[in-house]
Amino acid sequence: MPYIKAEHRRILDPAISELAERLSQIAAPMPEETAFAGLLNYACTSLAMEVIQKRFGRLRYGIIATVTGVFRNIGDEFYRRIAIPYEERQVEKNGDLLLYQLYETEK
Repeated sequence: MPYIKAEHRRILDPAISELAERLSQIAAPMPEETAFAGLLNYACTSLAMEVIQKRFGRLRYGIIATVTGVFRNIGDEFYRRIAIPYEERQVEKNGDLLLYQLYETEK
């Protein structure tokens, strides 16, 4: 979780909500349920590039490494906070793969 000050959240949250609404509206008529993924990728990449341009006006290795790290941390945090609990609920609901159980109990 990106721990930022409450006053920064109050400034950013309306713009984030507006962008989320627009992405959802564009994706809604698309036939694939996951069509939003390309839109989300575009928005996140464009946002990062705009911030780099406005804040630094140039690219440097350290900036690239920092932004790459941020994107990796976003993916890791999302997986840890959202995907793992989801997967655990699905295992409880549907049962686990037998070989997972076998290898988990193996010593």
